[in-house]
Order: sequence, then structure tokens, then C-alpha cells
Amino acid sequence: MGGMSEVPKPDAATPDPSTVARFRTVMLPHLDAVYGFARWLTRDPVAAQDLAQEAMLRALRYFHAFRGGEARPWLLRIVRNVWHDQRTRNGATDQPLDEIESRAADGPDPEQSAVASDRRRHVAAGLAALPVEMREILVLREIEDLSYKHIATVLDLPIGTVMSRLARAREKLAADLRGRLGRRGHGLPDL
Repeated sequence: MGGMSEVPKPDAATPDPSTVARFRTVMLPHLDAVYGFARWLTRDPVAAQDLAQEAMLRALRYFHAFRGGEARPWLLRIVRNVWHDQRTRNGATDQPLDEIESRAADGPDPEQSAVASDRRRHVAAGLAALPVEMREILVLREIEDLSYKHIATVLDLPIGTVMSRLARAREKLAADLRGRLGRRGHGLPDL
């Protein structure tokens, strides 16, 4: 019974309160980016929540290694690493995207709102259909709005490779969208 009355001793993996406070200040503003990137990687909202949670826990655990600078690329790199670790552990298979979020666009004109919503749905479907390497680089650049330098950091690639992969991914997405739409006049500019 002596073990029940003992106060648990803090271990080396438990961050101190000042580290936790600093983590909250520096990292939590990027939680939406973490979830968004996880959502595009996993293609599943529930798995994305789990991935984002695991990535944030890992980021807190290794926060002592963060030397300042850009927090968002550092966090997104952790998301990607956790995702790769999970895929390796569970067997790397991509699940098809069953649901595509389709939000109505803000605007006074219902027709414009419907066209914009349809456009978003087509782009999301085209993006989801891309191979993982192309999807992640497009999401980082076009959705997360990271610079080439930050993308290179997240993906651990030279900037030239980032630029060439991004160009190929954009070309493939454009070709996919042309195929989906069949012709111009669906609210998308000429691709």
C-alpha cells in the first residue's frame, strides 16, 4: 500500500511548466495548420485528429530541441514524420478519399456561391487523387502557403527539387482538372 500514497516523481520526459507555457505560446497558434496538413496526408478527419494530437505531443516532448525561428515548418515536419512512422508501422496503403468537404462560398450571389463550391470540390478531388508526394508538396505551398525554403525544410529536400516537384504536381493537377471538367466554362480559368 505504500506505493499508492507516494507522489509520482517527475521524469525527464515531462516538461516543466515554463516549457509548457512557452510551447503553448509558440506552437498552439499553428494547430490549424497541423490539422490541415494531417487531413490532407491521411485523407480521413478522424485519423487526422489522431495524427495531429500525436504530432503535437511529439513536438512538446522534443520542444527543447526547437531553437527558435519558424515554428510552423518545424511542426509540419513533425506531422509528416509521425505520419510516415505510422504508415511504416501499419503498412503504407492510401485509402481513397470518400468525403470531400464542400462549403458554400461566402457571397451574396447564390449562383456564384454554387460555382465556387463546385470549383472547390473539383480541386479537392483532384488534389486528393494525386500521389502522396505531389499532394503533400501542393498542400504545403498552395494551402499552407509555405515558402520554397520552408517546404524544403519540411520535406528535407533541396530547394531545386521542391521547385521541380511543385511544377510537376501543378501540371498533373491541371491535367486532372481538365479531364474532370471536360471543357472550359465551369468557373475555372483556362488551365
